[in-house]
Amino acid sequence: MSAVSTAFAADKITIIVGGMEKQIYLPAMLAQQLGYFKDEGLDVELLNSRAGVEAENELLAGAVQGVVGFYDHTIDLQAKGKFIQSIVQFSQAPGEVELVSSKHPDIKSPADFKGKTLGVTGLGSSTDFLTQYLAVRNGLKQGDYTLLPVGAGNTFIAAIKQDQIQAGMTTEPTIARMLKTGEAKVLVDMRTPEKTDAALGGPYPAASFYVQTSWLEDHKEDAQKLANAFVKTMKFIATHSAEEIAEKMPKDYYAGDKALYVQGLADGKAQFTPDGRMPANGPETVLKVLSTFKKNLQDKQIDLSKTYTTEFVDAAAKQASAN
Repeated sequence: MSAVSTAFAADKITIIVGGMEKQIYLPAMLAQQLGYFKDEGLDVELLNSRAGVEAENELLAGAVQGVVGFYDHTIDLQAKGKFIQSIVQFSQAPGEVELVSSKHPDIKSPADFKGKTLGVTGLGSSTDFLTQYLAVRNGLKQGDYTLLPVGAGNTFIAAIKQDQIQAGMTTEPTIARMLKTGEAKVLVDMRTPEKTDAALGGPYPAASFYVQTSWLEDHKEDAQKLANAFVKTMKFIATHSAEEIAEKMPKDYYAGDKALYVQGLADGKAQFTPDGRMPANGPETVLKVLSTFKKNLQDKQIDLSKTYTTEFVDAAAKQASAN
């Protein structure tokens, strides 16, 4: 069933996720599995999308009420005159890794991307943005390399195996699967705040829950209930082990190897915020990264205060402490 046909059932809130099985977006399904949406009296439907850019388009078309995707889209869209806001920040690091094929030991840093084909989830996606930044930061320019959209999971793995891409950016559980077989090695790791700071020069708020600003103005009560559910979810992640979190997830998310799924989650758990708040200086880092290679951002004044709000997570925290 398409997002368009399901979105406006009575009182239903439809959220599209830029890859439901990716661990970076785990809070969406976890909130549902824990019953936190129902606890708030919400009827939430989660829809799966192949890439964040596709999810963003569904939101702008009014087909869904919210997106679980990367915060950087809020800045990119403001430059195009469209306003969306992150209301809960799931992560303070991208949770992404640039993997390099074991067939190409000559690629020792992003400076070696010249002449290579690099895998991203989709063109215009956050993996596209981050890959371009790593290349530019290491002295390359657009045109020195080729970006190929290969998705995630099995399609990403096949692209590495068939040498369609020599390196590529992906998330857990794909990372752990590729490292286990030895078909790829980690080139740049952005799964923790510390490693992200080294790669990007600051905190990089990534996975988030965002909505259109126009919807937010008319649906503050729903927004608050959604924030309440997600803030409780972030607290659950912060106070439970990778094993305990994995137990709550649908079994097919393990991709046939639960131990590997748990390992990937343990390795990347530090990416998640404990409270849904935007990390200090995070928006500024994202703007700096995007402005490095996006011409439409270089000549625009971006108002970062309109790309996110802490109003709802602050109220959720107050409510939780009152209880």
